Amino acid sequence: MDNELTQSITNNLFTINNLWMMIATALVFIMHLGFASLEAGLTRSKNTVNILFKNSIIPAIGIITYTLIGFNLMYPGEGYAGAFFGLSGLGISTDAAGLTPEYNLGYTYWTDFLFQAMFAATAATIVSGAVAERIKLSSFLLFSTLFVGIIYPMVGMWKWGGGFLDSMDTPFYDFAGSTIVHSVGGWGALTGVIFLGPRIGKYVRNKISPIPGHSMPLAAIGVFLLWLGWFGFNGGSVLSADPGLVSLVLVTTSLAASAGAVAAMISSWLFLKKPDITMVLNGILAGLVGITAGADLMGPVSSVLIGLISGTIVVFSVIFFDKIKIDDPVGALSVHLVCGIFGTLAVGIFGDKAGFNQFLSQLIGVISTAVFVGSATSLIWFIIKKSMGIRVSPEEETEGLDLGEHAMEAYPDFEKVS
Repeated sequence: MDNELTQSITNNLFTINNLWMMIATALVFIMHLGFASLEAGLTRSKNTVNILFKNSIIPAIGIITYTLIGFNLMYPGEGYAGAFFGLSGLGISTDAAGLTPEYNLGYTYWTDFLFQAMFAATAATIVSGAVAERIKLSSFLLFSTLFVGIIYPMVGMWKWGGGFLDSMDTPFYDFAGSTIVHSVGGWGALTGVIFLGPRIGKYVRNKISPIPGHSMPLAAIGVFLLWLGWFGFNGGSVLSADPGLVSLVLVTTSLAASAGAVAAMISSWLFLKKPDITMVLNGILAGLVGITAGADLMGPVSSVLIGLISGTIVVFSVIFFDKIKIDDPVGALSVHLVCGIFGTLAVGIFGDKAGFNQFLSQLIGVISTAVFVGSATSLIWFIIKKSMGIRVSPEEETEGLDLGEHAMEAYPDFEKVS
């Protein structure tokens, strides 16, 4: 009877854990709608269909490529512990043992795969916003396929798959992906923006000409969908329904997001003389990205400090990139790259793992990711630029990518505005 009771408890716990992981997977999935809404709102109406198209097809490409190669590239198995690269095969398993606690007490094989596939697709959406309004659709889709299918899983393997960053004397720590997801996407975005160049009219006679987005309501909806999705992004990264740890992570996540919003409001109000809604929205995201690496390690005070610093950084980072003529329409570089780096380093400064050795390990992770992703994506962009081109024609950019790339408009019954 005792054995039966123990088995029943184990099965119930397994079901509860797996249910939470499936809910978290669904929350991460809804983040793609958040990215689509945010990017569309912060860009011009004539490019809305293009933004929606990219953010609709990226999850599909991400899931398929992650099925074919990404999952086994990111999690190649114990034989590749401490390695830089590993591949355990192609495709995904249909072994029935993967549907039982024999695989993992927290989730089934299928849930594990789908949760991680949602993360993979998220990395490419970061690139989408930064290169918006002037990139050729075909070139972006080719880049995204290679980026999600190969580059992202390789970096993920270094830590989450037992690779060399996880095998250091003081292991690199990235709870939910400040580096592995956000700065990986950020480095791919930065190289893409450099190869593309700025939008027409953005920098004229050494002056910065603002190109405002067409829908602040849409942008705000996108950010709140992302904040909602982050409960799954960070909460699901506990990899079980552990009540104490999941609730802690949701609290630290929300505190950092809230502090990021407040810091961005104050910084933009003082420096720009007006409270800027786009800065506040990006401040929320900055706090979320900043806490992601150590959401399970922080207390309330550390979470607020990380959010405040992230929300301040993002304002001045947006201004800095504009000053050096790096044209990022949605602030993706500032949110995901800059705050992703800060959030990763913050693990060595705040919380349970704070210390010099941990900070050094975090720095090694940041630098190795920058070197690899920066080099690999630069090579891909270079080859695509030379072979098929990456930028639409000036006429198409001026007219809008909706008509040029898709032959349709997002708002056909409304008066045309630039």
